[in-house]
Amino acid sequence: MNSAAATALAESVTGEVVLPGDAAYDDVKDIFVHKGRPDVVVRCHGAEDVRLALAFAREQGLRVSVRSGGHSNAGLSTDVGGLVVDVSPLNGVEVLDAGRGLVRIGPGAQWGQVARVLTEHGLSFSSGDTDQVGVGGLLVGGGIGWTVRSTGLAIDNLVAAEVVTADGRVLRASADEHADLFWGLRGGGGNFGVVTSFEVAAKPLPKVHFGSIVYPAAEAASVVKGWARALREAPEELTSHVQLFPSFGGDPAPVNILVCYAGDDVAAAGAAIAPLLELGTVESKDVNLVGYPDVLDQAGELPPDWEPMVRNRFARECSDELVDTLLTGAAAFDNLFVELRSLGGALGRVPADATAFGHRDAEVLVNTAKLGPRADNEAALPELTAFWSALAPFTEGAYSGFLSELDADDLAAVYPPETYERLRAVKDAYDPENVFSRNANVAPHARA
Repeated sequence: MNSAAATALAESVTGEVVLPGDAAYDDVKDIFVHKGRPDVVVRCHGAEDVRLALAFAREQGLRVSVRSGGHSNAGLSTDVGGLVVDVSPLNGVEVLDAGRGLVRIGPGAQWGQVARVLTEHGLSFSSGDTDQVGVGGLLVGGGIGWTVRSTGLAIDNLVAAEVVTADGRVLRASADEHADLFWGLRGGGGNFGVVTSFEVAAKPLPKVHFGSIVYPAAEAASVVKGWARALREAPEELTSHVQLFPSFGGDPAPVNILVCYAGDDVAAAGAAIAPLLELGTVESKDVNLVGYPDVLDQAGELPPDWEPMVRNRFARECSDELVDTLLTGAAAFDNLFVELRSLGGALGRVPADATAFGHRDAEVLVNTAKLGPRADNEAALPELTAFWSALAPFTEGAYSGFLSELDADDLAAVYPPETYERLRAVKDAYDPENVFSRNANVAPHARA
């Protein structure tokens, strides 16, 4: 990399250019669970900074990574070598029209921050489930939040986006402007450009009923099967997860059911949650009326040598056979976190071809995280592969946000064939040289 050119870039941008050896470098080279050593990090303060950073990367032949919150499971928001376009400084949250719920959000804003600003206006926006995760990366992937069954995916509430493309254009994408790009942004990840602002339609939601119901580990099979049956009949205001924590060599952990009822009606929430209290022997229940920001987890620090191996698949039906196979397979590991997320409702009413997220008919998302150091997880990869192979008859598709490896099988699962071909046409139009390759990548025809 030409040092004189880097100096010229630093003098041109409003933000900061951070190079190896700079005082700030150690603070910006790594992300949540991945170590990096990029050649340059450009902390962008606006679309013009992004445009200049991309032009510099092209001139210097540097691979481009894009970072909003730095929580990429696959480590795609840093690199060894290359240039990181860091949009975390673009973290504004502006309510444009409270009556219509129209909000402008910077890609570097964190979901907890967004929720706190919106709740002041009696609004919410279904996001992820962690306070510190950045808006940008999660939103373009889909966004499976705590009101997914009542308001859909995060992308289903996107109205428009400002995007800097690989060739330096600054475009507004919406249903009426660059509609093909707008379609691709909603579920196509970071394949087409760097989003510098989002406009979303938030929904009125002052409070939610949120909390947990705990059942003994010995009743896991009957509880999880009953949970799946109950969610099929549940009102769309109710979203729920089942969490099975690893034993780490000790006694099996209890079954943890998380519930979120979107609304402050005590009677309606109680009626919706009641069937989930009849699945077995309740060990504890802790469900309270809280503000939406209070449902977002704080991402705790992992042990310094841990690098979880995360994988997921959708299931059109959470059948008894799927549950039995899942629980039997998971029991062979002492450090595997297992989660099932309820879907359906508003998510399923959006036509499969309306956005680049093509898995609208799924009943649940099955998610696992193999915990521990990278070397240990790689050593256990044959067993983990066998575990997921056993689930294959019951599952399909994948959600890019919960993948740590992005191997060929995972990439093929993220986009259904028809979706992938349509995404390739968008890629050909806006990034034919595959500048934005650090993602669940869609190969343009010229680079296939």
